[in-house]
Amino acid sequence: MSNKNKPWQTHSVETVYDNNWITVSHREVTAPTGNAAIYGLVHFKSIAVGMIPIDAEGYTWLVGQQRYTLDSYSWEIPEGGSASDEDPLIAAQRELREETGITATNWTQLLQLHTSNSVTDESAISYIAQGLTMGDTQPDDTELIRLKRLPVQQAIEMVMDGEITDGLAMASLLKLQLLLHRGEIKIV
Repeated sequence: MSNKNKPWQTHSVETVYDNNWITVSHREVTAPTGNAAIYGLVHFKSIAVGMIPIDAEGYTWLVGQQRYTLDSYSWEIPEGGSASDEDPLIAAQRELREETGITATNWTQLLQLHTSNSVTDESAISYIAQGLTMGDTQPDDTELIRLKRLPVQQAIEMVMDGEITDGLAMASLLKLQLLLHRGEIKIV
């Protein structure tokens, strides 16, 4: 029998850390090869949502903030989290408004991805937001965010130049570039 479709077998799960956002567990498992192994799993209690707002002039907004995990400053597309029982589009609309003050009338799903499937079950979804109206930002009390309005192509160049390293932002902006090149997405 081929091991290609043989699933992992879980024998024990020990929660070693738990908070409002993640659970970390230690697992005793059998790999698809039949060998005993251990696995550490970071379970995310929400879905990551990201959005690329694009105005009628072909500009977008990036958010800049100091990231604790990296101990460095990061430019990203607006991002946030969606509770597992919440519609990710509703969460994306809320996060865009909170971080940038922008509301949008037209939403297009751009991609779905797994952020780091070797140690976590985190999934992400991103959208293109168009038909924009500006308003006031409402960041969380732990967020000190700077906004940058720039041409979409310049944001894509920031990915290519290594200035944007956030995975969801990179994947979303590069997929947007491909769809624009193919003519499958129009900036209106």
